[in-house]
Amino acid sequence: MQLTDIKNQMTLPVMMAPMFLISNPNMVIRGCESGIIGTFPALNARTTDILDEWMTEINTKLDEKRAVNPNKKIAPWGINFISHSSNKRFYEDLKLIEKHQPPIVITSLGDPSPVVSIVHSYGGMVLSDVINLKFAKKALEKGSDGLILVANGAGGHGGTLNPFAFIQEVRTFFNGPIALAGAISQGEQVLASQILGADFAYIGTHFIATEESGANEEYRQSTIEATSKDILYTPAFSGIPANYLIPSIVKSGLDPNKLPKKEKIDFSELGDPSIRAWKDIWGAGQGVAGTTKVQSIQQVVDELQQQYEQAKNKMGIAIEQN
Repeated sequence: MQLTDIKNQMTLPVMMAPMFLISNPNMVIRGCESGIIGTFPALNARTTDILDEWMTEINTKLDEKRAVNPNKKIAPWGINFISHSSNKRFYEDLKLIEKHQPPIVITSLGDPSPVVSIVHSYGGMVLSDVINLKFAKKALEKGSDGLILVANGAGGHGGTLNPFAFIQEVRTFFNGPIALAGAISQGEQVLASQILGADFAYIGTHFIATEESGANEEYRQSTIEATSKDILYTPAFSGIPANYLIPSIVKSGLDPNKLPKKEKIDFSELGDPSIRAWKDIWGAGQGVAGTTKVQSIQQVVDELQQQYEQAKNKMGIAIEQN
């Protein structure tokens, strides 16, 4: 799948980021139906059988929607695959990717080449999320079609680079597909991402409080009440620095200033809701203040679209979707 083909199916240049214990098939379907790319982490499905069911459901329902209304723009979907060696389901989930052929596969935390060979065999696109130039170059050397630049302030495993600096340097050696992540929650920020040189804005935190989200009510409310001062960047829970909501850390009986060190990176239990670090410690990015109410995904996208168009008109900018 080419970048132009993807953009032709979208109404707004936004990818809904995959979020652990939050993203689900309904979110993916609703996102794609609203004209943005919907994604989810493979490990959100507790077993390979469940993942098989989820991928079947997504493909079936999106195909049905396209058949009913062939003129409606319905965006492609994607799945996030953990490429790290500690992923116990590495080979099983990779076989399901080969079976169901998601148009977009997002790789994280490891060598994307095993994924690339499979996804390219059926014409899909591989995007690798990266937090610095070293990893960006490695992903491209291993065959990734594009990059997700996870800049400072992004929810989950975010980086520390300023988005201006990050995308500027990457564009000196790469002219392919780029999504930019980091504290994006408004339509004008989507436009700003494009002006900087990105093809897509990568948005996660702003969708936590949606009606379709897998987050519980307390988590949703926490994102509505929080501001950037409530976000802590720490490697304490997975071994890789990430942004979390401080109130959830405190509620779990931990002191944010005295968190234990995690000596190694281990994703063998990633996404297991019985594990405290994933069930009780909630991820969110610095752009959390942009979320002020519970909405449907369609309402969020409509609002982003309106803000996006207003920003273009205000600045006198004409940006073609392709």
